[in-house]
Amino acid sequence: MDNFQLKIDNTRRVNLDADGFTFGLKKISLLDRLNKTSGVAIFLVIAIAIAIGTGLYGVKFTVMILAAAIALPVVAGVLLYPEFGMVVVVMMAYLLFLLTRIGVSGPVGVIMDGLQVLMMVGLAVKQRTEHNWDMLKGPVTTMILVWIGYNVFEFANPAAESRLAWVYTIRTVAIVLLLYFVFLYNIRTIKMVRLLFKIWLALALFAALYGYKQEYIGFSAVEDAYLHSDPAIADLLFIGGHWRKFSIFSDPVSFGYNMVMAAIIGICILEGKFSLWKKIVVGICVCMYLHSMLFSGTRAANPLVPAAMALFAVIKYNKKILMLAILGVFGLIVLINIPTSNPNLVRFQTAFRPNNDDSYNLRKFNQKRIQPFIQSHPIGGGLGATGTWGKRFAPGSYLANFPPDSGYMRIAVELGWIGLIIFCTLMFTIMKTGINNYYRIKNPELKTYCLAMTLVVFAYNIANFPQEALVQYPSNLLFSLAAALISVTYRIDRQQRRPEEAFNEKEVIRYQ
Repeated sequence: MDNFQLKIDNTRRVNLDADGFTFGLKKISLLDRLNKTSGVAIFLVIAIAIAIGTGLYGVKFTVMILAAAIALPVVAGVLLYPEFGMVVVVMMAYLLFLLTRIGVSGPVGVIMDGLQVLMMVGLAVKQRTEHNWDMLKGPVTTMILVWIGYNVFEFANPAAESRLAWVYTIRTVAIVLLLYFVFLYNIRTIKMVRLLFKIWLALALFAALYGYKQEYIGFSAVEDAYLHSDPAIADLLFIGGHWRKFSIFSDPVSFGYNMVMAAIIGICILEGKFSLWKKIVVGICVCMYLHSMLFSGTRAANPLVPAAMALFAVIKYNKKILMLAILGVFGLIVLINIPTSNPNLVRFQTAFRPNNDDSYNLRKFNQKRIQPFIQSHPIGGGLGATGTWGKRFAPGSYLANFPPDSGYMRIAVELGWIGLIIFCTLMFTIMKTGINNYYRIKNPELKTYCLAMTLVVFAYNIANFPQEALVQYPSNLLFSLAAALISVTYRIDRQQRRPEEAFNEKEVIRYQ
């Protein structure tokens, strides 16, 4: 009996772990069953059906078949493999507006809504088997639920002029935050965290390169037609004899803000403990992000990096950081005051002299003018009362023609000072959680990721004052991802330090 050994074959287990995703896709597409004589017969029948359909209905039938052949595996993958779903939804959010420019017709935004619904359904299905609600608990979760609930309550706001405006607005203002729970629950390994960061930076690099193309080669025919389709567009984007660039995004503001966020992530990686070649690649990308940001002409984006670096210096205070901060301040002072005829640099300099800017003074006047309304309407004038949806659904209302020009001002006007308090509490909770988790995390790589996401959330908060930073793709989705990663990095770090306890079903590591 002492020499008795029980041999266990782990081959199949290893293969499933290594190739689980590919194996799952094969099951979805039935490739393992079609590799037979019956499979050939099935393909032959499908080919005949397509030929008959094309003959009767033309090329459109073939296009529909191809679209279905692509869409069905994607839908199945999003539902059954949340890692695949997260990659798809992040890429779609980044490339959403580019798709419309290359000829994709139809309501592309509905695709994003559909992906979000699929991922929430996938989360619900997974919960039925895992019953891990504790993983979703925490102060950030509580505040997000309060914020979403308050936005839903706004449907019954008696001061609202239009319910349809609420329907169109809540999708990008509150509902997209539900993806926070998808990211929070499904990002479980450091490999997945790395992948999401790589995708984020790669997409930002693509956007920067496209911005270079617009700046030095020119706009495409579709983009040029859009710029000259309405005189109001030229008034906003043609300044000082120079067109503001918007790259693959909806507008120059989104372009500038997204380049800043990618640059902040890159700067954190440069300071972290990564290999030299990675730092060189990331350093080049950071320079391209910041340079292409100037093409957008978004003055509100210019102070974001200095603001984020100020918090960076406070959190990581040491002699090295202090010296770099001093050099950074000196370089910034030189850039602000150096004489130049470059229109991009001139616009950059005006961002640090707001009192000399007519548009800034007009915004201050509008904000002062609307204060009595905010004070007398504690729950605001209704979600979607201002801006595009206000003009469309309630054109004769008092708020329809009010230009909020600020995310915080929009919240105060539409959701009232109560909504503004809830929103600010949510931001404070995320920031507090990020800073606390940064000091708790021991893994240097996870520590860097947590710091990067904390600075991104902080930068979005600053950006939300002069512009509406969190109502447009991809910024609203990336904000949800950043908030989730702040908690995910801490959870993964605790799992690495306590592997046996972390995966004990009786004890779930909760988010702090």
